[in-house]
Order: sequence, then structure tokens, then C-alpha cells
Amino acid sequence: MTDLTRRPGIVSRLLSAPLAAAGLAAVFTLALWLPTASFAQDLSQAPLAAPSADISFLGLFLQAHFVVKLVMIGLITASIWVWAIIIDKTLLFSRNKREMDRFEQVFWSGQSLEDLYRTLAGRSNQGMAAIFVAAMREWKRTYEGSARSFAGLNQRLDKVMNVTIAREVERLESRLLVLATVGSAGPFIGLFGTVWGIMTSFQSIAASKNTSLAVVAPGIAEALFATAMGLIAAIPATIFYNKFISQTGRQAQRLEGFADEFSAILSRQIDERG
Repeated sequence: MTDLTRRPGIVSRLLSAPLAAAGLAAVFTLALWLPTASFAQDLSQAPLAAPSADISFLGLFLQAHFVVKLVMIGLITASIWVWAIIIDKTLLFSRNKREMDRFEQVFWSGQSLEDLYRTLAGRSNQGMAAIFVAAMREWKRTYEGSARSFAGLNQRLDKVMNVTIAREVERLESRLLVLATVGSAGPFIGLFGTVWGIMTSFQSIAASKNTSLAVVAPGIAEALFATAMGLIAAIPATIFYNKFISQTGRQAQRLEGFADEFSAILSRQIDERG
């Protein structure tokens, strides 16, 4: 202790070292804390960012205007109806073609017309079978009736077969008008929804006085979504309408060709019996 007291410079240095270290630590901590506090204050004073808009298909539908929603619902319903008709008509034309091929094979196989008529008379016939049954029924009415009138039999047979052909063509063309209507009106209905959506978007822009892309884009996307839905409904409707009209024409020609051939066969028998 005597040596230490005799050396005051050493004692003062030993006592001042911890104080200097503590001072340096305080200064370093303050230097770190001041930028952090300033950044936190800037964040607290900055305005909150606007939430991002949902631009998914469901989000575009839910955020759309009421009128645009009605347009979208109508186009979705029309698209479902169009595809139901497309599937039904595809199966119908395929089934009709198979039935006509099968009937022609049986008809030209040499089987008796009376036997074929008895086989088909009790069934619900379509296509060539319906024409055959209708003509044979008129034939039998004439020959089995008490007052036989062969003078106008050819004309009556032609009228009966023509009426049956018209009925078959009408069955094939049923609901094709829906495809034509959706194909022609669908894009314009979607365009109406687009115009209405863009109009309401510009009204919102004028009210908010904000022309940034983040504000404009969702409204325009909702409006264009209506046009896309109109095209989705109209394009398949137009394509399959033209396809089914072509198939109807081909099958009608086959029916008319069979009616002419069968009329010639019956006319020959009338001449032989007359």
C-alpha cells in the first residue's frame, strides 16, 4: 500500500480506465440507438400502403360493379347452356348417322317390306325408319281400305314423306338458334359489361383524384374480364353452330335421297298392281 500511495499517477490511471470504458460504451450505444429511433419515427409518420388488389378470376368477379356482375353471370349461364347443347347435338347426330347406316343395310338386304314394316311399326322411329313407316302406313291404308283410290297415291306418299322429312330436320335443328344467338350477341353483351366497368372505373378515379396504375388497373381488368367471358361463350357457339348446320344439311340430303328411292319403289308397285 505504501508503494501505491507513493505513486498517485498509477492509481489515477487505474481508476480512470473503467470510467473511460463505460463512457465509450454509452457513446456507442447512443450512436446505435439514435438512427433506430429516427427510422421508427419516420415509419410511424409515413402513411400506410394501400392493400394490393385481388386480380384473380374470382377476385375480379367479386370486386366488379353490380351491372358487370349481372353480365358475367348471364354469360356464364349462356356458356353452360351452349356446351350442354353442343354435347347433346354431338350425341344426336352421331346416333342418327349410326341408325341410318343400320337401316339402309337392313332395307337393301332384300328383306320383305311387309316384314320390315311389322318390325318397325311398334317402335318410336327416327330418320329413315320414320320415313319408311309413314309411307308404308299410308300404303296399307290405301290397299286395306274399303274404297281404294290409287289415282293420288303417289302424291299422298310424297306428301307424307316430305312432312316426315321436315319433322326430322326440325328435330335436328332444334336449339341451334340458341347457338346462333349466343354466337352473335355474346361479344356485344361482354362489350357492354366492359364499357360499364371502365365507366365506373373512371368515375372512381375522378372521385379519388388518383391516377396511379395500381388504382386504375383492377377496374380495367374487371371490365376486360367481361369481354373475355363474352368471347368464351360466343366462339364455341359460332363454331359448333356452323358444324351442326352442315351436318343437318348432309343428313337431310340422305333422308331426301332415301325418300326419292323409296317413292320410286312404291310407284313401281302401284303400276304393277294398277
